[in-house]
Amino acid sequence: MKSARTYDTVVGSDLSEQIKAATKDSHTRAENTQLMLSYQRGQINMSQYKVLLCSLYEIYRALEDELDRNSSHPGVAPIFFPQELARVEPLERDLEHVLGADWRKKVIVPAATHRYVQRIHEVGKGKPVLLVAHAYTRYLGDLSGGQVLGKITQKSLGLGSDKGTAFFSFPGVTSPNRFKQLYRSRMNSIELTEEERAEMLEEATAAFEFNIQVFDDLHKMLSVTTATEDESNNNVPTAAFPSSRIMQLTVGVCVTLATIGMGIYAQ
Repeated sequence: MKSARTYDTVVGSDLSEQIKAATKDSHTRAENTQLMLSYQRGQINMSQYKVLLCSLYEIYRALEDELDRNSSHPGVAPIFFPQELARVEPLERDLEHVLGADWRKKVIVPAATHRYVQRIHEVGKGKPVLLVAHAYTRYLGDLSGGQVLGKITQKSLGLGSDKGTAFFSFPGVTSPNRFKQLYRSRMNSIELTEEERAEMLEEATAAFEFNIQVFDDLHKMLSVTTATEDESNNNVPTAAFPSSRIMQLTVGVCVTLATIGMGIYAQ
């Protein structure tokens, strides 16, 4: 991994620009996949979308819990915009629409989501200023790609703009471009030591790496699913999880990666 000092000389002192430079290689690695293109092409069904919402809910619940808890921290307060950006409540409405009133009992997420959630909590408890790296990649990414992804989802699944796709809408943000400028300005105003700046760039890169790790998990799950289906077609008993459960998790990872990836890459 490149050092923070390298990016200081390339892009100056703005933290937002340094993060873009620091994550360029990881960005390219994660971006060059077929999964993101699949979502853009509308290759999504309701079963996939349900598991996608579950993963997004767990990620944002962790992030917003930690942001709320650390809202007065000098490294978090400048980028704390709950009225404009909070996603947990919209996701809860979406989950209730697609899963029913008892949706909380039906939440299923892949292991990679758990790992990322765990990291967000670790950062929030141990080094709150690093929450900035996660908030930046998530919120600004989803704000950038939200309208496009929302329309794709509505068209692919036949959902109304107010039924099941609230996650993609930011009613508290009248101008996404102006808001992103404000957000970056606030972010760049955070005072960081040289060591903290280096840690921030590493954490931003780690956010991308978590997604790449999910890709690795996906490939493993696809292999297991294929083997299980082959055995099932041959009427051979298997001790593995039921293929339907594996497939449910697998497609969930596919769509979660595609959407999370598209969000992050739309900086």
